[in-house]
Amino acid sequence: MIKLCGFRVSNYHNKVRIALLEKGIAFEEDSTVVPSQKEEYLALSPMGKVPYLEVDGTRLCESEVILEYLEEAYPQKPLLPKDPLARAKVRELATVIELHMELVARRLYPGVFFGGTLSDGTRQSVEKDLAKGVRAFKALARFDPFVAGPVLTLADCAAAVHLPIVSLATKLTYGRDFLEEVAPLKACLKMLGERPAFAQVAADRKAAQEAAKAAAKA
Repeated sequence: MIKLCGFRVSNYHNKVRIALLEKGIAFEEDSTVVPSQKEEYLALSPMGKVPYLEVDGTRLCESEVILEYLEEAYPQKPLLPKDPLARAKVRELATVIELHMELVARRLYPGVFFGGTLSDGTRQSVEKDLAKGVRAFKALARFDPFVAGPVLTLADCAAAVHLPIVSLATKLTYGRDFLEEVAPLKACLKMLGERPAFAQVAADRKAAQEAAKAAAKA
């Protein structure tokens, strides 16, 4: 049995969970696991991050690696095309979303979500780097009607969990949504959000956020 270990506020955990649900893979979930640099946790996840996957006593970390494993081990309902070049194009788009958009915007999170401060240098560098990521995303995304083309792919799993956070972080920091210029994105995310797997994960994320807020107040 597969076990997904992480917590439901994590967008990377949620990306894997959506893929598992969309592919119809039976799995267990431990949603109480949080990132840590403690030695005992590093023995489970060498970078101290979430999520990680347990498969028959073997652990896998890094969400993209986990998704690749799921595609190879459970090909019955694929989230990547069969053609190698088409598969690469989906990976290309997912990489832009994560490496050049979400991870860039993540530099804002301490200031906008966790009560920290943002230097002018951080604001300026994120604005510059994120503009490049948005430019690349606009060039590669197809919205036909899914992010990478006519069928649901791993790029949709990434877009649904990462891009709303990018939008919110930029609104709170700069007073404008950096993704507003990507006109078809809003309708695409709405369509994805209406799928049962995406809707379930979104609802569980919201519940987890509310529980965390309540715990913090208590």
